This record gives sequence, C-alpha cells and structure tokens, in this order.
Amino acid sequence: MASSLAADYRGTTTYHFVGFYEAGHGVQYGYILPPIGADGTLPTEFIGEIVAPLSAKWIGVGLNSAMANDLLLVAWPNGNSVVRSARMATDYVQPTVYSTPILTDLPTTKVNSTHWKWIFRCQNCTSWPGGALQQNTTYPTAYVWASTEVDTPSDPASDMIQHDEFGIFVMPWASARVSQADYDNYAAGGTGSTTIITQPTTTTCTSEPATTTSYDYIVVGAGPGGLVTADRLSEAGKKVLLLEKGGPATWETGGTYQPTWENGHNLTKFDTPGLFESMFGDSNPFWWCKDITVFAGCLVGGGTSINGGLYFVSPLSDFGTAYGWPSSWASGAQTAISKSVARLPSTDAPSTDGKRYLEQVYNVTKDLLRSQGYNERTINADPNAKDHTIGYSAYNFQGGKRAGPVHTYFQTSLKRPNFKYIDKTTVLNVVRNGPNITGVKTDNCDIGKQGVVTLNKGGRVVLSAGSFGSPRILFRSGIGPSDMIAFVEGNSYAKTLLPPSAQYINLPVGQNVQDNPSINFVFTHPNVDSYDNWANIWDSPRAADAAQYLKNQSGVFSQSSPRANFWKALIGSDGRTRWVQGTARPGAAVIKTAYPYNISQVMTITSYLSTGITSRGRIGIDAGLTAKPLVTPWFTDPVDKAVLLKALKDLVSSIRSVPGLTLITPDNTTTIDDYGTFSFSLF
Repeated sequence: MASSLAADYRGTTTYHFVGFYEAGHGVQYGYILPPIGADGTLPTEFIGEIVAPLSAKWIGVGLNSAMANDLLLVAWPNGNSVVRSARMATDYVQPTVYSTPILTDLPTTKVNSTHWKWIFRCQNCTSWPGGALQQNTTYPTAYVWASTEVDTPSDPASDMIQHDEFGIFVMPWASARVSQADYDNYAAGGTGSTTIITQPTTTTCTSEPATTTSYDYIVVGAGPGGLVTADRLSEAGKKVLLLEKGGPATWETGGTYQPTWENGHNLTKFDTPGLFESMFGDSNPFWWCKDITVFAGCLVGGGTSINGGLYFVSPLSDFGTAYGWPSSWASGAQTAISKSVARLPSTDAPSTDGKRYLEQVYNVTKDLLRSQGYNERTINADPNAKDHTIGYSAYNFQGGKRAGPVHTYFQTSLKRPNFKYIDKTTVLNVVRNGPNITGVKTDNCDIGKQGVVTLNKGGRVVLSAGSFGSPRILFRSGIGPSDMIAFVEGNSYAKTLLPPSAQYINLPVGQNVQDNPSINFVFTHPNVDSYDNWANIWDSPRAADAAQYLKNQSGVFSQSSPRANFWKALIGSDGRTRWVQGTARPGAAVIKTAYPYNISQVMTITSYLSTGITSRGRIGIDAGLTAKPLVTPWFTDPVDKAVLLKALKDLVSSIRSVPGLTLITPDNTTTIDDYGTFSFSLF
C-alpha cells in the first residue's frame, strides 16, 4: 500500500505492540488489544505506547483517521512526568477533555534526557459519541506532532495551538490482539512472551502479466491537471496511460460511498455539493492522501472531487510576464480560456430549479462591503474585474451535481481506444537511463514486469501527482536537491530503485513554492441560517431539503457552503499590487470567543492573499519519505503579511453599517494584528 503500514514490533518494553515508527520526527506509536470474548463481545480497552524525542512538545493520536467525532488522546512531557488526557471535538475546533475513558499510566512511562515515553492502559476507549474503534479490520489511524508547548504544561486540560503536522498510518487492529493472560500481565505492568511477527515493508511481484503494453505518454495523477492533459493527448491520437493512486469518486466514475439518505439513488458524497462540509469530519475519510502531511485528495479528480467547487475564470493578467509567463502566452490566453470555459461552464445558481438557497450570508456580506465601494457582478461574466467586486459564488457544478474535469475531460478520454486508465496504483519513481526516461515503476504487479510500465520510443512521462506527490517521485528518481535524495538513499527499499549516483540530477525540485494564506473572521447576524453549522448533513439532514435534492437535484444540497466571493486589489509598501479574495459562507469551523452567541446565526468570511504574493517556501520529504512542507510559503516576505492584515482591517471597518452584525472571532480580547499573527502561526 502507498500509505504507511503498521507492523508488529517489540516495543521499548517487552510488550508486543503493533504500530508504526514515524521516521520524520522519530516517534513510535503502538497498540495492544485483548482478545474477543468467548461470546463474541468486543473488548472496551487497549494498551498504547507513544515514544518521542523531547523536541515533540505534544503528541496526539486519533483512533480513527479524523479529528472531528473521534476519540483523541494527547500527551506531553512536563519535567520528569508525562501529562495526558482524552479529548473530543465535534468539529475542527479546540478539543475538550472527554471524561469517559479511564487512562492509567503503566510503570514504564518516563522522561529522560532525550525522550519521553507514555505507556498507558485506556479503558472505556473503543466507542464514543459518533464513532467506534474499527478493531476487527485494518483501518487508518491518525497522529499529530507539535513543536510548541501547550499553554499550561502541568494541566491535563490545557489548551494548545494547532499541531505542526499530522499523518495517518494503516493500523491492522485485529493483528494487535494478544492472549488474555498476556494482556492482563501487560496491564499489571509485567512482560509477555508473544512471538514477534515480521511483516514485509515492500511488495515483490511473484508473477508477471502475460502481456505488457508500452505507451506514448504516461500521465501520473488523475487530478484536474492529469485529466485535462490525458484528454488532450489522447485527442491528438497519442497512446496514453493515466495512472491514479486513489480510487473512484462520483457515481459515474464507479464511486458508491453515500449517506444512508441517498440509498437507492445514483449519487455519492462526491456528487452532492451540499455534502462538502462533511469531508472534514467523516469517520471514513479514504479520500485523503495518507503519505502527505497536509490535506490532499487521493482519488480520481483530486482536489476537484472534494473541494467546495468554486470556479473562477482567470483574468488575462494572470498570464502576463509579471507573473513569470512567456510573453507569447498573452496573445493566445483568451483563446485558451474560451476553449476551457466551453468545456467547463460555470454557474452561480446550480440548483436545477434556477433558484439560490441560503442567500442570507450573501446579503449580509454585500451590505458590509457596499460602503467600501464594492460593485455587484456576475463573477465569471467579467473575469477581468477583480477589484472591489462582489458576486454570488460561481461553481463547477452541472445539473445540481459536482462536475469539473471528471465529468467532462475524463469522460471523453474514456471513449477513445488509445486511452487507458488504471487506478489504485502508486507510481514510486520514473525509470531512467541518464536523462532519458524509459517508463515508471509502480506498486501494481499486474501492469508490467515488477510493476514497471514502459514508454514507446520518444515517449514521455507527465507528472501531475500534485505539488507534494510530483516532487517526491522526482526525489525517488534521483532528481532534485542532494539532501532530499539522501533521504531516499536511507530507505532500504527505495534506494534499490535509484539510478547510479553518477546519474543524479541536482535541480531545485520543490523550491520556490507559493500558496495562499487565509484568515477566518466569524460573525453572527439574526438573518443568517448557519444550517446547523452543517453538523447533520451526513446522518440526519433536514428532511424537506434531502427529499428535494433526491427528487431533482435542486435546493440547498445543490450548492456547497460558499455563498459569496469578493476581490480587492491593494498596493504594498514595495509598490507591488496584491489581490485579496474573500469567501463568505454559513457556519464556522472554529469559534473562539468570550461573547455569547447563537450557533444557528453564525457565518464566516475567509480572506485569502492571492495573485501578486511574493512569499515562497519549499516542499520536500523526511526520512519516512513522507511529503511535507520544509519551509512554509506564508509570509517569508513581511509585505505579504502587512497587506493581508490591512485587508482584514478594511473588511470590518464598516461593520457598524450593518445592523445586527457582530464579529465574535476575534473578539474584544485581542486585536486584529494579534489575531492575524496567531492565525498565521497555525498554517
């Protein structure tokens, strides 16, 4: 599997854990389960282990793979002891102490001069409100790592700022069971005698396909870039193979994952725009990449299958020389844009009845910005008007369902005999002889000898595996900075796939990366319907809205959560123009306030620093070959930060002109400067 696999190991005691060693930070995670009862009753407890260097200021584990509606266990060193607690969160907010679990530190828990170790018994820990431990199967299990101390290290209930990194490993819970005698011995602080089982960390192909096929082009990654590229190449008559690491998404791609209220309908979570907010709190989030430390979609369509579906036609200025593009691009940009729009039409009223729903947030945001000189426009009718502009959110939805490249480019590709698509296949590296690429090495034994797919003479590989996935493939191919290739050389399996060191190509892969930082302001207004903060859309949606959507894909569920978008251009102290984009939606992901508030009236306005940003960062890998940001690309240029802070202050400067509108996050206990700086630190 492409994600990290747990393995049986003799832990730092003689306990027999099944777990995972996270090489990037040197942290070890492990679990032991008691046996199933003679009557089939599942156990309600387990023993766990976290061993971490002192540089880990706090560690958290989620027994399923999500933060929301999951049992979370957090721990940190405090002097010579380990402080810990069980937590719960119903959304992506500060988790609070959950008192049902009984945590008992076992005798080998300790802190020394280099590491801290927490060995614990967790009783009443296999079920919780909204979830349960998937202890009879192999299931993703989450962990987080933080470099900043919690607010009050001596207090088990202390608040903490957001973790630096998170990850997921595939945990074979059923393999973690030991005999009752051994478990009782472990729980009492004793040792055991269980035989260690070694699991292979790589897959060797034991059989070869009867025939193999070579291609003119191998496109790696079926996100939007890969889908469009593969379609255009196959349209030109090239023999094309498109490889995707994940699986299907929408119904027309073979997906079937749906809430119970959609049973009997050809719809999935990924078809239904109104289920977007449930992507982040689902107990079975198989769509997230498991070997990247940030949110990324590993399924056909990539991010376009799981994001909010916002779709804005690019202004011509985006293709200018000021942003690094060749001067020749400007002359052909409009033709290319027009062709793209013809294939990918947008709409700001996606409901099949032509109506818009939950418009209150749009009206409040419009009122807030009116006195600041903003003009209402149909956003994509005039894509070059991106200053002091507000409009209804534009989406890539069609017929009340998610569309985008999966529904368009992918479908035309599939009809061509010179196109082949294979999913659930991870490309490990390109195969090359010096500078000449001859194919790709995959983990799929059925598509080529030892998983290798070859190119025809003169063929090419196109890497479209995302901003994290593509650099990692290059590093594993001996292409990139020497410090990244050194991590590959340190991996016992990956190093065997590298070319000779004389053929390494030192290029700045993963460097000069840019991204768009964002800050959320949370408001309340008596006219706003927060839609129950989207909490019930998966399990128990409003009955009339669900029925309306199932009938003809109309109503609230035909839209994702955004309701308004706006743009403003600002000139920084360096004389450069930067654009700030805003998105307004019902509900809020994080609310931190001293004010009383009505959750049913909450709305969020998110401000993003976008075109013109000058900060840059770096993407790389760690010793576990996990892709991650090495240098975060936000505010390495202080002018970027100053511009976004000014935009935030401008945003709320007219708040008194909107009766009933109250800013609750940040509240009156902090300034916008301090709130913005703190929020920046969470990225």
